[in-house]
Order: sequence, then structure tokens, then C-alpha cells
Amino acid sequence: MKVNFKIDSFIFAIIAIIIVAYFFPKFGQSDSRFPLNTISSVGVSLIFFFYGLKLSPEKLKSGLSNWKLHLLVQLSTFLLFPLIILVFYPLARTENGQILWLAFFFLAALPSTVSSSVVMVSIAKGNIPAAIFNAGISGLIGIMITPLWIGLFLTHTTDNFDLGSIYLKLISEIFVPIIIGISLQKYFGKFAVRNIRYLTLFDKSVILLIIYKSFAESFEREVFKSLGINDMIFVFAATVALFFFVYTLTGYFSSLLKFNSEDRITAQFCGTKKSLVHGTVFSKILMPESVSTGIILLPLMLFHAIQILIIGFFATREAKAPLPPKGEKRKFQV
Repeated sequence: MKVNFKIDSFIFAIIAIIIVAYFFPKFGQSDSRFPLNTISSVGVSLIFFFYGLKLSPEKLKSGLSNWKLHLLVQLSTFLLFPLIILVFYPLARTENGQILWLAFFFLAALPSTVSSSVVMVSIAKGNIPAAIFNAGISGLIGIMITPLWIGLFLTHTTDNFDLGSIYLKLISEIFVPIIIGISLQKYFGKFAVRNIRYLTLFDKSVILLIIYKSFAESFEREVFKSLGINDMIFVFAATVALFFFVYTLTGYFSSLLKFNSEDRITAQFCGTKKSLVHGTVFSKILMPESVSTGIILLPLMLFHAIQILIIGFFATREAKAPLPPKGEKRKFQV
């Protein structure tokens, strides 16, 4: 079977919108006549409303049985990633070092992404129902866990970080729309599935708008001037290393737990993903004005591109791999 994997055009759209923000930053300023804050806030609520519409309670319930796989994916997403970055906290001594460390920690604390996880698992012949369950439940867990991880550090470094008000905003802008979407799923769920292409386009448009505003403000404040070429090389190398380290560990733990090839693929593909949608939304809500969201989003956007490119390659390799004899497993591949 021939499997073709194309580079996600969204990556090129992100690069293009950053270039636009560099040359035309004035539209993203707080005093701009375009109400980007209001538009993005409404857009975020609609994203998660549609997210709720697409979450099938029946599929979530049916996926509960494979608890070892789910536990590995969620522990990788919300515990393994942050602990890896925490190890390097003592090394962040300079101001630039602390900002970059916080950017990586923010990446590490985010939930998994939904669409690409399921698509890649499907291409690689993995456990699709488990991928749907883990990708869906990860977003819900992230609403509670991600602010707690970030709050451990921002409460001590900034005066205007109020975890209570942040949770209130998360509840009003994200959790409530999800609950409304889930409650209406039986009425409009099929509509959401039929129009998933347009809903995905809407999601990406809102994310691009938030990215534009974040980078426009950063360019206007010239925050990237503090980052040299060595810093950029470090961010790229560290992002690649982080991905491969977690990918290898999830594969190793899958072997220890004696997962079959389908579950191992799902654990590695879902346990290494981070959601750009949640990241851009959470940066808008969690990060105080004193923290540059442009720099905060930099490792996440690199990670988004890297995870799609590398997992896409691995997915096509897994799809072409011959099926093992009955009762045997496909060998673990890094």
C-alpha cells in the first residue's frame, strides 16, 4: 500500500503570519482600531464549543477500558514532559535563559493535540479509538493541569498572576463552551462531523490571529533583539532533542507494559504531541503582559512543525512495515 504524507500547509501559514506581523505590527497593538482581543476571545470560545460538539460521549466511555495505554499517554503529556524541563531549571540563570526556560516549560505543560494525533495513528495502523479518547480527554485535563504547572513559577515572578481569575477566565471562555457543545452533541454532532473541514479552517484562522497579535506586540517591543543566533540554534536543537527523548521513552515504557504494535504506536504518537491550539489560547490567558508571548510561543511553534514532520515520516514507515505473524509484535522502532 502506498502512503503519501504531505507537509501541513498550516506550518507555512504560521511562517507567513509571523512575516506579516514583522512588517505590519501596528494592527496588533492594544490601541489599534481593530478589536483583535475581542475577536480572538469570541473565536476561542467558538473553537471549544465546536470541540465539544465533536466529542462523542459514547466514544469516550468505550475507550476507558484500555487504562494502561491511557495512563501512559496522559502521564507522558502532563508529567514526563514537565519533569524533563524542570531538571534544567537551575541552569536558567540569565534573564534570557529564564524566559526561554519558561517557554519550554509552557510547551511541556500543554495537553496533546487532537486532529494530527488521530490522523497519524490512522496512517500508521495504530489504535484509532484509543487515540480519539486520549486526544479528547487530554484537552479537558489540560484546562485544569496546565495553569497549575505554570502558576508554580509565575506566581513567584510576576505580581499580576492571579490563579483564581485565570481559572475563572478558563471556565468562561473554554470549559463552559465545551460543556455546552457536549450537551448539544446529540443534536448537532453530525453537523460538526460533516463540516469538520470548515471548522478546522475556522480553528486555524483564530490561532493565526492570536499568533499575529502575539508576534506583532513582540516585534513592536523589540523583544527578539535580546535573542541571538546562538539562542535560536539552541531553541531548535532543544526542541528536536525533547521530542526524540520523549518519543523514545514512551516506546520503552510501551515495551515494558507489553503493548501490542497498535497500542505502542498510539502511545508514542499521542504521548509526544503538544497542542498549538491550546498553547496559543493558554498563552493569551495565562501569560501576564510583562511576559512576551512571542518568545513563549516560539518553542511551541517549532515543536508543532517538528512533531508533524517527524511523526509523519514515522507514520508512513509504520504503514509500510509488514504485519508480524499472529501472536508476535512488531519490533520497537525509534
